[in-house]
Amino acid sequence: MPHGSRPEYRIKVEKNVPAKMRDGTTLYADVYRPDAEGRFPVILLRLPYGKHMAADFGDHEFFPARGYVVVIQDGRGRFDSEGTYYPLIDEPQDGYDTVEWAASLPYANGLVGTQGQSYLGATQYLLAPTRPPHLRCAFPVSAAADFHQSWVYHTGGAFSFGWQIPYAIFLARNTIDRLGLKEELWPKIRPDLLRGINFGNPLTPEAYKRLPLMYWADLLKDVAPYMREYLTHPEDGPYWWAVSVERQHRNINIPMYHVSSWYDIFLRDALVHFNGLRSRAMTPEARGGQRLLLGPWAHLFPYTTPTTGGTGDIDFGPNAFMDLHDIQLRWFDYWLKGLDNGMLEEPPVRLFVMGTNQWRDEYEWPLARTRYTPCYLRSRGKANSLHGDGTLSFEPPTEEPADHYRYDPADPVPTCGGNTLIIPVGVKDQREVEARHDVLVYTSDPLEKPLEVTGPIKVVLYVSSSAPDTDFTAKLVDVRPDGYAQNIADGIVRARYRESAMTPKLLTKGEVVELTIDLWATSQVFLPGHRLRIEISSSNFPRFDRNLNTGGDQATETRWEVAEQTVFHGRQFRSHILLPVIP
Repeated sequence: MPHGSRPEYRIKVEKNVPAKMRDGTTLYADVYRPDAEGRFPVILLRLPYGKHMAADFGDHEFFPARGYVVVIQDGRGRFDSEGTYYPLIDEPQDGYDTVEWAASLPYANGLVGTQGQSYLGATQYLLAPTRPPHLRCAFPVSAAADFHQSWVYHTGGAFSFGWQIPYAIFLARNTIDRLGLKEELWPKIRPDLLRGINFGNPLTPEAYKRLPLMYWADLLKDVAPYMREYLTHPEDGPYWWAVSVERQHRNINIPMYHVSSWYDIFLRDALVHFNGLRSRAMTPEARGGQRLLLGPWAHLFPYTTPTTGGTGDIDFGPNAFMDLHDIQLRWFDYWLKGLDNGMLEEPPVRLFVMGTNQWRDEYEWPLARTRYTPCYLRSRGKANSLHGDGTLSFEPPTEEPADHYRYDPADPVPTCGGNTLIIPVGVKDQREVEARHDVLVYTSDPLEKPLEVTGPIKVVLYVSSSAPDTDFTAKLVDVRPDGYAQNIADGIVRARYRESAMTPKLLTKGEVVELTIDLWATSQVFLPGHRLRIEISSSNFPRFDRNLNTGGDQATETRWEVAEQTVFHGRQFRSHILLPVIP
């Protein structure tokens, strides 16, 4: 097996190299290349945050020294590039034109790969269906596949409020400067922001509770006009399909290495793309060239760190160390340099199993040996809070009284970690949340032997409500012997979208309906002495917008109602979590 590319070149830098798009708009890139004669393959990164931010990951030093040209480009309407910025919509065509331009550079050999994290991953996914002739492979990290289901809104229909407004403000800063609006607009925005958690500033608690949601679209109308369109399109449909790569897998003809993590806001999307492209990509090479890596991190994990970083309370230990540059180099060496390094001879899936904190290779997702096992919600009708009588059992219920709680939008259950962004993320102790009376808590007996749960998870609830529309949330928790309650996975469903993300259907007061809550996926070994726990409630705020329970327009409504919620779990209505148990 040949060695990978060695760091043997000095680096030459060219700043603000112009590339003209098909409509005449010029986008500017910084180019980092080997300071040597010859032609080299290109690695392209495209982003809206300023070219300098991409350099923070070190790609501009790592790859050129090993014989690659690295092109880092400001997207349309961002920083040094011309045009008007609208998230995502111009990325397919601009990406195509940039790939072809980069392939024609005098020091390029005509082979182009793409890489980058988050929005830089989204630009890769949006580019792929356009099939530029010189594009050979991609390495998207922590990126979305469907911008309705897991970017602006969430699987289940709730608005991803906690990060969408702060993110729009973060992006708007450059637009404010470009339009000369800083003195006029920034004083109206700044009082609503806290100091930064990561790259953006969360809103203050008072600002998050301000109604209507459309206030933010009005405030940002000149610098983020898309926010009004986001809020006026809560249902899935043609507006979102224009940027849904999930619907275009048959148009993609390149291998992709998908990277995500168990606490990533875009975890769902890596799984959707990996499976969708393995079965539906245009060519056998593309179908066979899909790879998936799932780590124990949150969204903004660093490329090189001896610990996990960014996952809240937990350090998953030295096994969690992952230098993505090493994997990327093997990937690009194989596809762009033709080095037979065994990349495609390895199992296509690599995942980190939490609890035992070990990496494991697999051949498919979900795992073929999975035993989908229901675990039932049980109680004597008083499962309210950590101190209630809720239990979790693999034995189905007989006749049992239902559980009840009141959901008041004026006092929502607070977000406590999880797969989010900007607000605190990752692993958090859930006991403070579980102390609330409007949270139903169901806990198993201590386990006698390890229980591995690896794969997709869903919760099936039988519920009724006094409201015409409301939300239900579910969370899977690992309770340690010392009582620490580690959040593993969670989800939400907006009742009006229980049957369709496109066609809302309101509730009838008191009617029992079945709801399915998608908790996405995880890989967790619940160790002996640990207990499984399920939380059921109706809010996770501000990660998701509060359902105001009126059945009206969530974006423009300013009033709310208290909802009386009932969760059934008897012989007829067996509410349960479906666990992907690995024998």
